[in-house]
Amino acid sequence: MTTPRSVALERLAYTLVAPVLAVAPNIYPDHPVNQVVQLAGAAGIGGWFLAAKSEETGAGRKILRWSPLVLAAAVDVAAKTTTGWGPYWMDALLAAGWAAAGYLVMPFSRHARRRHRPAVAAPAPQPAPAEVLEESVAQPDDGADLLTRDARVLWEQAGMPARTHLVKATRLPGMRNDMTILLRASEPGRPITGLTEAVVAAAFGVHSSDVVLADVAIQPGRQGGPGWLEARITPDANLRRRTKPTPQERWTDKVGSPKGGAPGSELIHKSRDEVRGVTFYRAKMADATETPRIDLAKVCRGLSLPEDDSCVFVLIDGTEFLISAFDKPPLSAIFPATRELLTPDAKGMYVCGFTITGQPVKSMVFQHDKNAAAHGLILGVSRSGKTQFFAINMAAQSLDGQVVWLSTVRKDEKTTVLGKYIDRQGSNALWMARSLRASKALCEIRAEMPWPHDGQPHDYKPGDSRCPFRQLNVYADEFMTAAQDGDFGEFIQTDGDDLTVTGLKYGIGFNPAGQSPFAHNGFSTEMKDNLRQNSRPTIFNMGSPGATRKAAEGTMENAYDVPTIPARYSRNEGSAIERAMKGEADPENGVSTGGVAVMVLDNGRAVLMRSLYADFDTDLSTLFPDDVNHLTDHEISELEKRGLWFDWNEPVRPGEFWPEPDEDGDDGGGSRRRGGKGGGGKRGTKSGSSRESQVTSPRQALEAIKSLNNV
Repeated sequence: MTTPRSVALERLAYTLVAPVLAVAPNIYPDHPVNQVVQLAGAAGIGGWFLAAKSEETGAGRKILRWSPLVLAAAVDVAAKTTTGWGPYWMDALLAAGWAAAGYLVMPFSRHARRRHRPAVAAPAPQPAPAEVLEESVAQPDDGADLLTRDARVLWEQAGMPARTHLVKATRLPGMRNDMTILLRASEPGRPITGLTEAVVAAAFGVHSSDVVLADVAIQPGRQGGPGWLEARITPDANLRRRTKPTPQERWTDKVGSPKGGAPGSELIHKSRDEVRGVTFYRAKMADATETPRIDLAKVCRGLSLPEDDSCVFVLIDGTEFLISAFDKPPLSAIFPATRELLTPDAKGMYVCGFTITGQPVKSMVFQHDKNAAAHGLILGVSRSGKTQFFAINMAAQSLDGQVVWLSTVRKDEKTTVLGKYIDRQGSNALWMARSLRASKALCEIRAEMPWPHDGQPHDYKPGDSRCPFRQLNVYADEFMTAAQDGDFGEFIQTDGDDLTVTGLKYGIGFNPAGQSPFAHNGFSTEMKDNLRQNSRPTIFNMGSPGATRKAAEGTMENAYDVPTIPARYSRNEGSAIERAMKGEADPENGVSTGGVAVMVLDNGRAVLMRSLYADFDTDLSTLFPDDVNHLTDHEISELEKRGLWFDWNEPVRPGEFWPEPDEDGDDGGGSRRRGGKGGGGKRGTKSGSSRESQVTSPRQALEAIKSLNNV
């Protein structure tokens, strides 16, 4: 046996360091070498202290291991302290003794190796005795089936991960490699800890995504709880799931996952309607306390659907929601209006359009539950379908026996056609102001009209055959523009506000329409609140999602749930990247969204619909009743007494809206007629106007401030 290399190197180190310990302190007392030796000695003393305090075995061996450093520091201090080389060359003798002690003891190499000194040469190989197969002590033979025994072999080869025993392995039906294994802790009463999907997957040679761990429920005859665990190993099923997933599996992996388009949701069922060309995905939240959070673009990518707003829609109902994927834009279809659809029922409801799912959407000609007339709020930009909606709404009201007046700011073809089937129609701001003033006067007239059954006046009761007057519906198209008219805007806005507040109980409904929902364009807060609460607001394309939300604000539970109406419906055909690389133009296959509107229902939920289509190029008499409904003779005579019933297309009558100037020509600022000789402006002086002589409300104060701009 020869000396090991580590022992020879350590002996050489002792031999080389010994002269340094003797010479350095005497020749170079302040040299850094002395400081290094002393620091090493201090480290050795620290090692002694830690070894003495430790409760583990081997403290003496550790003290002996640190002794060369401490003794070297002692020799260095002694040599530095003594004069010269000390008596009898004591410095050299101490250094030589330190080297000799280390040469014989060698604590760092010999004691650190602890009986593991390598042999100089490997002994000649001897034939190993035949191994005697012994029964594994890890799991006794309990008569398990072949699958369980094979699984136990793999489990034991993996080292019994997490100190567990494999109790039983069960093959999944119809699968070759898929199984479920039941595990329990090796020590009774100890929970299973540290076991992960990756550990089980490594033991059986599968991917970690093919392993699912689950708790074991307590069953009769078998324990459960933290000391038991079930692992489901499904490589074959996962391979099929990745290549040919079922609709539920695709939804779970791509849509309902934490990073999916509807996290936390579960697919209830998938159905297909071939006639309508639509696929429905009905889903719900796994946790009934959560609210669906749906990213429609992510949902489309997860279900391999084209990301097209015109063909894919979502409908939320509590914790459930419906994804409708159409082959073609459903709202691009035309739904012709018919008298059957427009005829109101006993509750005043009629079909005004259809939703994306083909459901009929109903509007009302009166409020059956409130026993009152109904207002109307119709908003939308130019060519969005407002006048078309006027036609079907007026037809439904006429079929119910109601009177209709229509006023617009400018004359156009459609409103002129509608004038043939209703009581009155005009096309300027003056006509609108006169119709609103007459409507206000009708409130006073009807408040005093006796009912035939008892001779006493009563509030309007829709559907009551005893009512002596018909419901009147006053339409004001482009109301915001008319409210800003220089001559009659103030009267239009003031009378419109009053009519929305007082008209319902007297059977008068106000139906303004325009392109802006903002107050500074004619809609006061008071008017908007009354219109929203006493109608089913119908909002066509407002030009931007923000304007649509503003129009629906106050009528919905959440205005940010308002569906977006694009300018056109166009499907994404082909690849935009390929067209860009080839320099080709995008396909022009857009379909107009005119007639598509958002209607806010009674429960504050908005539905996207396409209104019925009334073809103005044909005869509309098929939609309207044969006879036009008019006011009663009593109402007309009372209006004539007040000077309010005549041809409203006539020029302004003297003193009709503002006092006329004095006969001598000096009006003293009393005339407010913009086009007159007196030169009065829109907000002229108020000396002759009893309407503006007193300010009794914040709105009137605001109008008074605005009037100063034109003084």
